[in-house]
Amino acid sequence: MASVSIQGLRKSFGTTPVLRGVSLDIRDGEFLTLVGPSGCGKTTLLRILAGLDHADEGVLFIGDTPVDHLPPKRRDVAMVFQSYALYPYMSVRQNMALPLLMRRLSRLQRMPLMGRWLPGTRATLSDIDSTVAETAESLGLGSLLERRPAQLSGGQRQRVALGRAMVRQPSVFLMDEPLSNLDAKLRVSTRAEIAQLHRRLGTTFVYVTHDQVEAMTMSDRVAMMMDGEILQLASPQELYDDPNDLRVAEFIGTPKANTLPATLSHDVLRVANEVWPLHGLAKRETQLRIAVRPEWWSLGSTSERTSPAEGWIDGDVSHIELLGSETLVHVQSRGVDAVMVARVTPEAARGLMPGQRLRLRTRRALVFDAQGLRIRGVRWAGGRVCDVAPADAKGPAPAVFSA
Repeated sequence: MASVSIQGLRKSFGTTPVLRGVSLDIRDGEFLTLVGPSGCGKTTLLRILAGLDHADEGVLFIGDTPVDHLPPKRRDVAMVFQSYALYPYMSVRQNMALPLLMRRLSRLQRMPLMGRWLPGTRATLSDIDSTVAETAESLGLGSLLERRPAQLSGGQRQRVALGRAMVRQPSVFLMDEPLSNLDAKLRVSTRAEIAQLHRRLGTTFVYVTHDQVEAMTMSDRVAMMMDGEILQLASPQELYDDPNDLRVAEFIGTPKANTLPATLSHDVLRVANEVWPLHGLAKRETQLRIAVRPEWWSLGSTSERTSPAEGWIDGDVSHIELLGSETLVHVQSRGVDAVMVARVTPEAARGLMPGQRLRLRTRRALVFDAQGLRIRGVRWAGGRVCDVAPADAKGPAPAVFSA
């Protein structure tokens, strides 16, 4: 096991900057995920860690050893690729054994005929075979060792790729979107397998994905990347509850956070043409953005009085998604270009119809300035901080609409 330290990493392809001074410390034995949209630089960062690409600037340590000048085979890392990269003409056993053969046997010992008669070859081959068999059993591949990749399912191929990395017992595992080629059902089970594998091995994992669900469910910490920079490094729950940047708030969470335009004039805050009772904003902050998670909304009638410690918008129901355990209600407001989405219980949405007029209310919100940076310490009129869950987490009883 080993920690990883990245300091001031920069990389450009031609005149296009891909990494803009990235610094990151990954703890020994940690599962850290790099998440972000396509083109944000996360795969480039992983390839630099592996030694497959070289940075223009910056320093890279694995443990206490600087590895910038070391070739991939001397970095003690193992990489699992998006495309599996299995040799189609080799069996599962041969694919998994290949890294050990290349590492432990000399060129003469790898010769097809005479190699196995050289001193020490048979003992090394026996040890390699035992290691491969043990690793295959731990991954549920023990009965598939003689099959070739074409005879395996996508999930089995992915496990072979993981096994080929595991047999080396590296200090750091690097994974580049290893689940992107799997169907939705298989992704769920393989996510659990990788998380269990990490707990069993206790090795440092650096995982790259654009899928926020993978990042949130598997990681100890998540580094949110965009435009070649790390916007925030935090635990999955902190990233969701306490984003530093509006781009983080919008990227993390499904459905994404609802964002509303806001203006501050003469100490009056208007959000989507409604006055919200928020205080503590600097007068210089005239243009703001308010973010509300879908589950923070509750539904009410436009005829109901609102609490002095909540914000609201009025709108018309444009669409209803019934998802079994929850319902997503899409609301179009005249003061907001984007459609607002509220996540509520099926009981709360019972009787709702498209075109119906209602009021969305919230007792929790995230406030960002014109540049998208978080503003903390803003309070409702009642004195409670607006970005902290209320003591009564359930809030007001949701309205039930009758047909």
